[in-house]
Amino acid sequence: MDLITLLLTAILIGITSSYLFKFLSRRFKFIQLINKLPGPPALPLLGNALDNAVPRNQLMKTWMARSHKYAPIYRSWGGPVAVLHLTRPEHIELILNSSKHIEKSLVYKFLHPWLGTGLLTSTGAKWHSHRKMITPTFHFKILDVFVDVFVEKCQILVDKLGDKCDGKAFDVYPFITRCAMDIICETAMGIEINAQRDSKSDYVRAVYEISELTIVRSLRPWLWHPLVFKWTKYGRRYNQCLSVLHGFTNKVIKERKQLLEEKKNIGGDKPDTTEDEDLGKKKRMAFLDLLLEASEHASTPLTDVEIREEVDTFMFEGHDTTTAGICWSLLLLGSHPQYQDKVCAELDTIFAEDPDRKITMRDLSDMRYLERVIKESLRLFPSVPFVGRVLSEDTQFGQYLVPAGTYINVEIFHVHRCPDQFPEPNSFNPDSFLPENVQRRHPYSYVPFSAGPRNCIGQKFALLEEKCMLASVLGKYTVTFMEKLENLTLMNGLILRPESGIQVKLTPRVPAKQ
Repeated sequence: MDLITLLLTAILIGITSSYLFKFLSRRFKFIQLINKLPGPPALPLLGNALDNAVPRNQLMKTWMARSHKYAPIYRSWGGPVAVLHLTRPEHIELILNSSKHIEKSLVYKFLHPWLGTGLLTSTGAKWHSHRKMITPTFHFKILDVFVDVFVEKCQILVDKLGDKCDGKAFDVYPFITRCAMDIICETAMGIEINAQRDSKSDYVRAVYEISELTIVRSLRPWLWHPLVFKWTKYGRRYNQCLSVLHGFTNKVIKERKQLLEEKKNIGGDKPDTTEDEDLGKKKRMAFLDLLLEASEHASTPLTDVEIREEVDTFMFEGHDTTTAGICWSLLLLGSHPQYQDKVCAELDTIFAEDPDRKITMRDLSDMRYLERVIKESLRLFPSVPFVGRVLSEDTQFGQYLVPAGTYINVEIFHVHRCPDQFPEPNSFNPDSFLPENVQRRHPYSYVPFSAGPRNCIGQKFALLEEKCMLASVLGKYTVTFMEKLENLTLMNGLILRPESGIQVKLTPRVPAKQ
């Protein structure tokens, strides 16, 4: 071996050794800082992964037990990945209120094949530009027209539920899900899929199935790598669902673009309008139409793929979360007839002159007690019980310095049950949301729609939809929940659900005369 070869070899070994030394030093420091936090004992390489090796219906219970043992702040290891769990409002404020810690955690990457990098999953410049572009499409005056869609679809729901008024218990969850799917398809894409009348829709089935497959994958580390997942039975089925979902959305985008182009050619130049007049025209459009229009006037227009990502994201977030919120409200009201009576009294007052007239935006604004019911239901059973982020820089949480690169688990479910913020935290009491009670609490003690820069852009839409659907059902039926709350088994998929659905009995209700 000549001298030059020896020198090059020595240099290569030196560089590799130096890099390895720095990596191991950083890693040792990282582990040292993380392990100062309380948390369950972890195995080498596996970390706490075996803690999740329980039946799916026991997983939420396992996580709750761990949180109760180590809260308010603790760590776990997902294999080599460190996860910081936060259960206090002052701690989660450091994350949710920051414009730095906006990158989502590992599990969101499993949504990328379906949702791409839309608002839910994107970060950095793309997230900022898309958020700025999409925010005006949720203007309150634009949402006003969606109430007509809510009312129309809720009437179908009420009619369908009429067939179940036979004194027998049934699961109301699928009925609410199909109604929410009808609403989101028409408001998001401007099309009718008639999920309530055709429960065998390929699109509806694919949405449900791909959500479940995402959870299956997230709980099995050996399926995390795309190449491995692709060749499993789960991966093959996932790709079949993906083909249905993307094919459907692509087709709708193409048709809506053609339709808008035709309208533009027919209409010619548009005369000057005031902002309110312009909003009045926009509010007759679906979310997809508004997105296409916003993109057209943007300095950097969205590609068809980016438009599909945002529409798919809205479709996913806009039906499953509202379904859960409505169902939990029905469950709790069905378990607490005294509060259901108060909701019905409010509805009877609002509709005193004409009980059969259609619900309006003004009516929804007047449903203040029902709003408190919804908020309290979302406190006890937030549709999304946990959200994940990545720490972008070293951050101090009380006495603990947590290094950059740590995954953060904001445990909304537990934050909502802090006893110093909510007296009797496990009890259902809509008066928790009386203005005087809200005022005395920490602003980050209640975050069902997240908070800060990455809060849910569609939360006003969701609240209006939930009010409309609950008012429609409770205006016609008395709801009785047929199980005991203490016997519920919580299932944490992408959304928090009860394992056995929402088993209720309906009886016709005659509005009280004022």
